[in-house]
Amino acid sequence: MVDIPIQILVVETDPVMRSGLLACLDRFPDLRTVAAETRSSALLVLSEQMKTTEIDLVLFGLSPDLSSRQLSAIEFCQQVKTIKPNLPILLLTAPQDPHLQGLLAIEIEGCCVRGTSIVDLVEYIRQVAAGKTMWAPEILQRLSRSDDPSFTNAGSLRDSAPKNLRQRLQSTSSQQIETALAQLNTALTSPQISPLARLILIGRRRELNAARWLVNRLLATSQPQIEPLAQPPDSTKWRLRQRNHQSALKSGKLTTTTTGEITPKALQAGIFDRITAKLQFNLDNLTPTPLEIDLLKLDKKQELYYLILRQFEGLLDELRFSQVTVYRLPEQQSMIWQDLWASVTTDFFGRYYSVSAIDMQREIVPTLLQDRQIVQAEILAKIPQTIELLNYLLFQMPLTIDNISYAADTQIATDRAGDLLENLTIHLANAVIQPLLNYFGNSDEIKSRFFDRRLLSTREIERFRNDLSWRYRIDRYFSEPQAIFESKYYLFIFTNYGIKRIAIYAHRPQELANLSGIPLTVTLALETRDALSPRLKSATTLIGSAIVYLLTEIIGRGIGLIGRGVIKGIGNIWQESNRHRQE
Repeated sequence: MVDIPIQILVVETDPVMRSGLLACLDRFPDLRTVAAETRSSALLVLSEQMKTTEIDLVLFGLSPDLSSRQLSAIEFCQQVKTIKPNLPILLLTAPQDPHLQGLLAIEIEGCCVRGTSIVDLVEYIRQVAAGKTMWAPEILQRLSRSDDPSFTNAGSLRDSAPKNLRQRLQSTSSQQIETALAQLNTALTSPQISPLARLILIGRRRELNAARWLVNRLLATSQPQIEPLAQPPDSTKWRLRQRNHQSALKSGKLTTTTTGEITPKALQAGIFDRITAKLQFNLDNLTPTPLEIDLLKLDKKQELYYLILRQFEGLLDELRFSQVTVYRLPEQQSMIWQDLWASVTTDFFGRYYSVSAIDMQREIVPTLLQDRQIVQAEILAKIPQTIELLNYLLFQMPLTIDNISYAADTQIATDRAGDLLENLTIHLANAVIQPLLNYFGNSDEIKSRFFDRRLLSTREIERFRNDLSWRYRIDRYFSEPQAIFESKYYLFIFTNYGIKRIAIYAHRPQELANLSGIPLTVTLALETRDALSPRLKSATTLIGSAIVYLLTEIIGRGIGLIGRGVIKGIGNIWQESNRHRQE
């Protein structure tokens, strides 16, 4: 599987902004950054053509300078185009920056507003690196009102301007909400925060998430289609990405439309963005079922989940490029998931990463990949409805939910696809960590780099390994047969509070027919219990009623009569004794 990261040259003179950009962009596995403190040093990097790495995009932070410095910004972009004519430039600036009118004439490929959320900025980077023109609506609006004649040559950009007030409101509101969410998430990470303050902040975050959902629903508008550049960047990596895109267009598997129709790529982007946003919240396992991923530190969990999503996106693009058909997917699914697992394992640990083992250095990745067949049998082959998820993302095929077929663009189908993808992501993460625990669970270097501090001692690791071993046994012999018999799949999903497990309906007659041994015995025991339970309940109710009748109507009345006679006799004796005394 081919997954080539985008190499970005970050040119930002403000050291605080530069550090923030590098820290945020480096969290995304498909992005690689190179920093330049000054424009001259950036030109030096480009003129030397980066002997070790080829730059795919220049991210140029354009600060609001004095007009005397406007020429230097223009000259910088002109010299970049002179050195590498087809290298795309993405500006990061304010809408009122005076440089924009002059830079527009140089045919800069993209422009993004400072303060844009990191998720939106990354999307700008990916689109511009893929050969598209992306200018922020706020900037285009300001330029469109200008009398500068240079703007008349930018017809393709004008088509990207917002068409109505709703789109402007959505852009502004979303930006404000994302900024507030980022501040809340930062505050929640503070160790000095009190429990009461934490609860208040969590409540505010929940309100902001609801507000974001409402804004996206009530102010939603169709996104403008932006044409790619006439001359694509002269880069082997870019040509590979563009070739994949064009092939998908020609094959009909990826379509663009201006009528508001949702394309497979648009569906995919929406689902992936929603899951990526969830990864910013708590990732603790809230289920009673132990998971291999529980072993990792929080930052390593996030890194692994991000990597899986990015690699899976690359896998989908590669499948589109190879023009795979619906009928071939079931035959190739085993190879697809094994390749994805191997690719994620290699990138997560590093192809050449090794640890000390007795008298030698032992490479991690080759050792872990030896368990390919075990991982396939124990984890990958048991991930539910993976074919349905691929068909949905690749071909927009409907999803069957509770025996009802829902079109790909319906909300219930999108939600189910998101649940299936989250479950796939969590199980793939477990598959990556399982062989690490088996081979390197006692390595101090691995513990310090990857493991949660609560699982560093040998005793805790062995207890964790035993819990996992028992979980697999219980799943194999009891839980899974019961789920098959009850026509259920259990999915692990991300929530704002952590990982939870949900059950979905799925008819599984073939799997039920293939059960044998202990799993079959479990289903027969469940069936016997279901058959006998109503009768036993009726019999128990009848026996209970009889016992109650016996105790109350017969024994109770008999005891009452005996007691009454005894009390009456005592009364008579007492009366007799009083009479004798009076005489």
